[in-house]
Amino acid sequence: MASQTRPQILSLYRRILRELPTRAVSPTPASLTVRTKSTSHQKLSAPSPLQQRVRASFTNPRSTNAESQIAQAEQFVQYIQAQRMYATLIERYNPGMGMTEEERVRLTARRVGMNLPIEFELGKE
Repeated sequence: MASQTRPQILSLYRRILRELPTRAVSPTPASLTVRTKSTSHQKLSAPSPLQQRVRASFTNPRSTNAESQIAQAEQFVQYIQAQRMYATLIERYNPGMGMTEEERVRLTARRVGMNLPIEFELGKE
């Protein structure tokens, strides 16, 4: 039984790592001009505290009930996949969520074919 669960556990571990958010790299001039994709190797070479915790829980299981832990981890993977999909759908169907009220009004006016007048600012000509 242990030989059957080992590949399942490794697969589960990889699925969890894939779903975890990538670490934000501090912007440097070189990274601003050239965007590189983060690979799993880059994730594992400098793991975040969350990744370290996940690894520790997979390498040192706390209880003897492995089937229960595997089922719980499977459920967690499904949950984080659903959360990622939810965030993607919210972004897609509510594009104005991150906009200011002024920007939203300007874009709404443009949608119906109008441009807002330039507001007068004291001290500018």
